[in-house]
Amino acid sequence: MDDARIMLGLLEQIERDSSQSQRHLAVELGIALGLVNAYLGRCVKKGLLKVARAPARRYAYYLTPKGFAEKSRLTVDYLSHSFSLFRRAKLDCAAVIEAARAKGIERFALAGVSDVAEIAMICALESRTEIAAIVDPQSSQQHFLRLPVFASFEQIFGLCDGVIVTDIAAPRKMYEAAVARLGEERVFMLAVLSSPVGDAQESGG
Repeated sequence: MDDARIMLGLLEQIERDSSQSQRHLAVELGIALGLVNAYLGRCVKKGLLKVARAPARRYAYYLTPKGFAEKSRLTVDYLSHSFSLFRRAKLDCAAVIEAARAKGIERFALAGVSDVAEIAMICALESRTEIAAIVDPQSSQQHFLRLPVFASFEQIFGLCDGVIVTDIAAPRKMYEAAVARLGEERVFMLAVLSSPVGDAQESGG
């Protein structure tokens, strides 16, 4: 999760309930407890939050007018980015499916549980393309959008003819793992995931 997403999530959570503990915030945001503490400190220094003592030796955090304004700005930025990602990913998926069909590939697995996987599913429905499964070694889910989720590419042998990489966290690693199992001709990477933005996310920048 990038810096802006963490900030937005933190401000949203505090607006919803100012008395949440840092531990609860860490769980809700899916980040380390120490990171929550660091972000709270940053928000207080920037004047986005004010602190008040609460019962049981705890602290309550409240959004300041500046904090509300920053939350609104981050929300607009996030929605704009999300719409742009959706539009680009949808165009990429359509192009990938068309290119794969030209090679005689009709049944796919998706590589990575993510928002991009959902977009790929929409494209598949629109083009009447079959998505048979999802591969994601990092996911604890057994199903995603009613599709079975497998931990390795070995487990999808015979279920599909090709793979579309939809992993956001480490798309290149997922691509390489899929190529090692199925061959380069049957694995497709979306342009939106091989862009400089995707590269920066994968390298942690």
